[in-house]
Amino acid sequence: MADVLAAPQQAKADSALRTLTAISAAHWLSHFHLFVLPMLFPFLKQQLGVGYIELGFALTVFGVVSGLTQAPIGYLADHYGARKVLLTGLCLGGLALILLGLQLSYTSLIVCAALLGLANSVYHPCDYAILAAHMDEARMGRAFSVHTFAGFLGGAVAPAIMAALVATVGGFGALIAAGAVGPAVALLIAAMGLPDARAAARKHGEDAPKPNILTPAIVVLTIFFMLLGLSNAGISNFGVVALMSGYSVAFGTANLALTCFLGASAVGVLAGGFLADRTERHGQVAAACFAVNAAIMLVIAIVTLPSPLLIALMTVAGFLGGVIAPSRDMLVRNAAPAGAAGRAFGIVSTGFNFSGILAPLLYGFIMDQQMPHWVFGASVVFMLMTVLLALVTDRKARGPAEPAAVH
Repeated sequence: MADVLAAPQQAKADSALRTLTAISAAHWLSHFHLFVLPMLFPFLKQQLGVGYIELGFALTVFGVVSGLTQAPIGYLADHYGARKVLLTGLCLGGLALILLGLQLSYTSLIVCAALLGLANSVYHPCDYAILAAHMDEARMGRAFSVHTFAGFLGGAVAPAIMAALVATVGGFGALIAAGAVGPAVALLIAAMGLPDARAAARKHGEDAPKPNILTPAIVVLTIFFMLLGLSNAGISNFGVVALMSGYSVAFGTANLALTCFLGASAVGVLAGGFLADRTERHGQVAAACFAVNAAIMLVIAIVTLPSPLLIALMTVAGFLGGVIAPSRDMLVRNAAPAGAAGRAFGIVSTGFNFSGILAPLLYGFIMDQQMPHWVFGASVVFMLMTVLLALVTDRKARGPAEPAAVH
């Protein structure tokens, strides 16, 4: 009898693990593809005869398209099925890079960037919709953390993979090979039998009235995501040059500090998953971590620190920044109306896209004005704003969940 009862539980656990593995593979690819074009900028500059401004414009096109299409893609994921949309995005991004490798021109680069932006917009709505529908409630935070960690890993290995491809098959071959990974991962996920999220939505009734997705909680969370992106972008993208020009930190030390920051973030994501599964106060977790980070960045902004202490503080800040990621995702899941996880994550993820457009302009302006200390100072301001919004978001996100539990 015990074996009979245990069999369905084991099958459910195996299915959840298979789902998490498939979704994590897709997220790994999404972050890998984010770095393909930037890693090939020297090759593209030489082949196309353009400057870095023209190449940077391609990334701007990517960001704008991805930002504008996140919310509509979330609707498609909820309405037609997240699995179909995700597989389409995997193939689209891969084919865009393959076509660029076969027919390289500046026009095709811009088209490729736009298609990559469209492909990139499928991952957050579809991934989170499927995870929210099929992961065990008691392990949801850890599932979100593994998913996020896989994305970090994809970005971390991208430079080495692209460098190896360029060295072995050249720039054109590197584009084609990097693109071919997209359809390959799509085939792998299809073979693994990835479940859809729409089946879970049917439990709530196909004919039920569609919930209003633009709730106050979702709007606040979108702003929350934008502030998160703005607070991290200065450190990640301009931290090295700010430390070198404003604090006379050596290039190697500044790079080591940033490497420790990013590496600790990945470890913090996994630790945050366990924490997210053991508390319902996700907003307070985020607020506490960012309050400590704001204090750390304030010290870095106003004090010239010895290199070991600087590296240690950057490592702690990176770890705490990673810890909040699963709690951040749980806030969105809790705020999303039933059957609307795709739309909810699609909308709030546009906050990251907005920050990706605004942050380079803001921090670039700060550096052009010869105010490197304000790279960290501006991050402190955004972190403090994030702390306040996290506390507000926690109350708003938990509010709608209480009535749902009654039914």
